[in-house]
Amino acid sequence: MKALVFDRFGGPEVLDYREIPDPVVTGGHVIVSMKAIGLNFADIYRRKGNYHLQGTPPFILGYEGAGVVEQVGPGVDGLRAGDRVAFTDVPHANAEKVLVPADRVIPLPDDISFEQASSVLLQGLTAHYLVHDSYRVKPGDEIVVHAAAGGVGQLLTQLCKAKGARVFGLTSSEDKKKVALAAGADEVMLYHEDWTGAVPGWSKDGEGADAAYDSVGSTLMDSFSVVRTRGAVVFYGMSGGDPAPVDPRMLMDTSKTLTGGDLWNHVTTKEERIRRADALFAEIREGRLRLSDPSLYELRQGAEAHRFLESRQSTGKILLIP
Repeated sequence: MKALVFDRFGGPEVLDYREIPDPVVTGGHVIVSMKAIGLNFADIYRRKGNYHLQGTPPFILGYEGAGVVEQVGPGVDGLRAGDRVAFTDVPHANAEKVLVPADRVIPLPDDISFEQASSVLLQGLTAHYLVHDSYRVKPGDEIVVHAAAGGVGQLLTQLCKAKGARVFGLTSSEDKKKVALAAGADEVMLYHEDWTGAVPGWSKDGEGADAAYDSVGSTLMDSFSVVRTRGAVVFYGMSGGDPAPVDPRMLMDTSKTLTGGDLWNHVTTKEERIRRADALFAEIREGRLRLSDPSLYELRQGAEAHRFLESRQSTGKILLIP
């Protein structure tokens, strides 16, 4: 089979499209013939060596994708060759065929395309646990969403709006502001503007937002400054750098809450993974969750796709097509 591999850490130029041996099906696993593969920033960090990789070169990136079951290993029930499936946490996805543990398989309904599944699962499951678990968004809530034009940000905005909340989005450029507004944000400001002064005035009583979802990190204390007394800040990313230490006395004095979020603490079982994925598919089916058109690259164009993602010019999902 063909795969996108690399033998040393570095820039996009280390990626090589080459032929490698097919995976061999084992007990409790299936082999999936890939139709679409999601590209994420974690792939860039692994390529650079920032994230630990097990094994020896050649390394294969990719953890998210969708395709068709080609072979079923011993001990696997409920799956058969020809089934449409997806996954979001299985290594070596940047290949024509992937060995997938059966308990990581997400059945794909006929009305959800391979491209839709590969566009929504990783980021959509993140947005899903954020609004249902980290802070339970309620009708009438006022929510600040950082990086509102990003993959998670757009989905998070839409899920908040579907629950009857108002959303104040933050982005880094005028073009991204348009994307955030198109996703349904009620108000959007740029990071270089005085958004910390604007959010309280935007809120219904002038006291600030009910919650802020912060994926930037370096803005954490600013997020605290714009949520009301007894409000909440959800910290789930550090795209802008490490956050400043939080003073527990401040939390006590203001009765504000800080909670962290990581997807893999929320999809720890097969049933949980499928339940949340089905909820996302239902939101798409009902029109409450709209996905922007992905940028498509052939798998052989992996280096070009990495450069595009690193340029931060993209606002929608980037997919690799075998």
